[in-house]
Amino acid sequence: MTKEVHDDSEHEEEELFEHYRFKADPGQEVIRIDKFLLDRLPNTSRNKIQVAAKNGNVVVNDHKVKQNYKVKPGDVVAIVLPYPVRELELIPQNIPLDIVYEDDTLIVVNKPADMVVHPGYGNYSGTLVNALVYHFQNLPERMSDYFGRPGLVHRIDKHTTGLLVIAKTETALTDLAGQFYERTTERLYHALVWGDLNTDGTVIGNLGRSLTNRKQMVVFEDGIHGKHAVTHYRVLKRYGLVTLIECKLETGRTHQIRAHLKHIGHPLFHDLEYGGDKVVKGTRSSSYIRFIENCFSLTHGQALHAKTLGFKHPESGKMIRFDSELPEGFKLLLEKWDRYVSE
Repeated sequence: MTKEVHDDSEHEEEELFEHYRFKADPGQEVIRIDKFLLDRLPNTSRNKIQVAAKNGNVVVNDHKVKQNYKVKPGDVVAIVLPYPVRELELIPQNIPLDIVYEDDTLIVVNKPADMVVHPGYGNYSGTLVNALVYHFQNLPERMSDYFGRPGLVHRIDKHTTGLLVIAKTETALTDLAGQFYERTTERLYHALVWGDLNTDGTVIGNLGRSLTNRKQMVVFEDGIHGKHAVTHYRVLKRYGLVTLIECKLETGRTHQIRAHLKHIGHPLFHDLEYGGDKVVKGTRSSSYIRFIENCFSLTHGQALHAKTLGFKHPESGKMIRFDSELPEGFKLLLEKWDRYVSE
């Protein structure tokens, strides 16, 4: 058995991480995969395994299989989930949550700026997950060893605000994870970017971690390195020196919107890691620089908000959508630009 821990950077959305791997012996009898895994996974049940397989979290030889798959000698069987293997103990903390919706199956929260979604190196407390563990004791904190993170199926960056869905049952967790992996969810972001974007467009470019700065993702032009990523954007309002846009994710890669917009020469306003935290467009006059600095003070980081989230409810199968208002700092930022343009 091999456990693999993958790099756990902040994700705008998710990729799959291997939690368990087994190789069937040469003398392995041909048996259903649920029975095969039941004998090898601790603290689990056949139903849990069947639900995981139904939602695409069980793969054999790098291909997703259903619960009736028959394991053969030499097969490599893995459990994959859209979050890394948990290494840190989760500490309950009484942190207020902005709950947009809740039922027995899931909750949708509106994440504030400057809050990390889950504990990691350098952020052991004060995260959204710490708050969830405290506020919802029925959240699947330790459902089994291969469901290692409480209900979390997707993430957004520390300084990005907006909507996140969190599962409260194992069935919901694997169902929602499957929807994000299959790209059937609806995710719309509002972003303020540097420069004058006068037309709608699409950015297509493989994203991978920078070879010189591990905190950044970059577009690889060769089409070989990195992972396929597509971002659609629509202009909402032009201010001349900056533009308010709506971004629709076709894929969900680490820092996708931030890296894609930088790649086309329009970094997000006040993006601390992708070059948006300096004067990119405009004059060098002292009054203009003061104006930009005042604008920067209104947001903790990049002006990016996860505004709309839609998905099929794991129980009813009906598509449900949620919309959120821009946070106060983002609103004030746009008001400042409105006044600047009018003057």
